[in-house]
Amino acid sequence: MTQTLEAREPAGVDRPGRGGTLLVLYLSLGGLAFAVLQSLVAPALGTIGRDLGADTSDASWVITAYLLSASVLTPVLGRLGDMVGKRKVLIAVLAVLAIGTLVAALAPSLPVLIVARALQGAAGAILPLSIGIVRDELPRDRVSVIVGLLSAIFGIGAGIGIVAAGPIVEHLSWHWLFWLPLALVVIALLGAVFGMKESPVRTPGRLDFLGTGILSVGLVALLLAISKGQSWGWGEAKTIVLLAIGVVALVVFVLVERRVKEPLVDMRLMKVRGVWATDLVSLVLGFAMFGTFLLVPTLLQLPAATGYGFGKSVSQSGLFLLPTVVTMVIFGPLAGILNRKFGPKLPMFLGALFVVAAFGVPALAHGELWQVVLSGVLSGAGIGLSFAAMSNAIIESVPATQTGEATSVNTIARTIGSSIGTAVVAAVITSHTTAQGLPTDDAFTYGFGVCGVVAVLAVAAALALPRARRRHEEAVQAGVGDLPPEPEEIHLPHLNNR
Repeated sequence: MTQTLEAREPAGVDRPGRGGTLLVLYLSLGGLAFAVLQSLVAPALGTIGRDLGADTSDASWVITAYLLSASVLTPVLGRLGDMVGKRKVLIAVLAVLAIGTLVAALAPSLPVLIVARALQGAAGAILPLSIGIVRDELPRDRVSVIVGLLSAIFGIGAGIGIVAAGPIVEHLSWHWLFWLPLALVVIALLGAVFGMKESPVRTPGRLDFLGTGILSVGLVALLLAISKGQSWGWGEAKTIVLLAIGVVALVVFVLVERRVKEPLVDMRLMKVRGVWATDLVSLVLGFAMFGTFLLVPTLLQLPAATGYGFGKSVSQSGLFLLPTVVTMVIFGPLAGILNRKFGPKLPMFLGALFVVAAFGVPALAHGELWQVVLSGVLSGAGIGLSFAAMSNAIIESVPATQTGEATSVNTIARTIGSSIGTAVVAAVITSHTTAQGLPTDDAFTYGFGVCGVVAVLAVAAALALPRARRRHEEAVQAGVGDLPPEPEEIHLPHLNNR
């Protein structure tokens, strides 16, 4: 793949700060706004549907449109950022996010709101673009910590959205679910326009329109089937057909990308253990995170008369997720510090273990509030550590010129995992209900248990992550670029596989 002269500069070399603090602030605000918008709508879906005269099934398109748009556009915009400049694309993405959020705040009908949410989904590229900008612009010794912070913000923002939705809807209206994040988006947009310089690191080329089309068909079909399968019926013809189309299209996409001169996603990246292992962790933890956001509020809001519910309001149940958000805030940057000393394998492994424990506790017992809170604290710590470590593992495994496409694929894996987790947990809950239609106690035991078992896969994938020197060797062997050797990590015999 052709590279500019600037692109040959080793990633993460020491450079002037260029207003690094403000740069991180603007990127953080943009990522926070996107993450909040991803989850903020879910608790208010019933209220939005009633206000717009739509049933729950139709109103769920507000979430589905967002996920579909994010999954399709993230790799395209990440690749464009590598090609034409990450700042230029970031400005365009933030502008579209601002327009979509404004339209959503003013939406008079469900179709308008769905279109607005599709526009917001384009901002899924904020994370890969932001990570690329940080890698290009900041000194090497700051990169791992800042990337850890930006990555953790996506988990933090999702948690804030769940926590804040109830109070906003109860005391204001659902329109304010969009007015408040819009302020963050506008600040981030102004910061990108006036407070950032364009990175010189580019990968000139042409956009792979064939690959883009095939990937779009595959992701839309797959995510649509997963998102709507519960309401349509998993045995329904349209669900099965969409799943089949999705799988076939993704297989065709891989075959096509291996033969295209300038692919949307360089398939050689998928041969790198540091990439595919990290993507598997992302998929699994996306599943687990949204499993938490569905199971915990549902359990807390069930009537106390059931004998296992806690009778909390939407606002009160959201507050019980605050410890989860706080631990994400603490452990995200901590993962960056651990990464700088030991590499990404240790924080990713520890994070996955925390997530397993977070579901193991309520799977065994969830009859006391402290058990639910402890689960949330462990979940926040695990997600904070793992999300931060995943991004660092990716950027240490690929050349600077392919940061956008590699982190975009990782983001898609997380989105798909979130969709699968939501669908699976919803299916577990609805398959264990009382005569009155309420989830049984077993529904939560099985739901937490399923998430815990799935999270074990993240532990295994984290153990598969190679050491720094081995990551460099595998990347060069795969032919994805002449990566500069990474400094050797401190040897941890039980974690650092060669």
